[in-house]
Amino acid sequence: MPRNITLALLPVLALAACGTPQEQCISRNTSEYRVVSNLLAEVEGNLARGYAWEEREVTRTEWDDCRAVVRNRKGEPVMVSRPCLRNVADTQRYRVPIDPAAEARKRDNLIARRAALAPTANAAIAACKTAYPETKK
Repeated sequence: MPRNITLALLPVLALAACGTPQEQCISRNTSEYRVVSNLLAEVEGNLARGYAWEEREVTRTEWDDCRAVVRNRKGEPVMVSRPCLRNVADTQRYRVPIDPAAEARKRDNLIARRAALAPTANAAIAACKTAYPETKK
């Protein structure tokens, strides 16, 4: 599951890197709150579906065109394309059964944790808006 979280946060991190100073400040100072919120959304989705999603990497072999340098009759190097087998990695999603009681406890703990983080996150957002005011265009 940590891989799912990392993949989910990549767009946020990419946008934060090119955001305004205020957005960068908010992103830096609310990361734990966002992680807990994303985990909570995932757990609530698991409870709604009745199962969780996991991912595994599967390797398969497929035909591809490979380039190679060979010598022609004159001994000069020539680039040619020929078929070859290559390993290709795919990510496969599959369902995993959940224990609804354990998932509900996890949800309740995440709700409590998010509520505990909210005042700090709100204070950080206010501080970032004060430190880096944005002008209206």
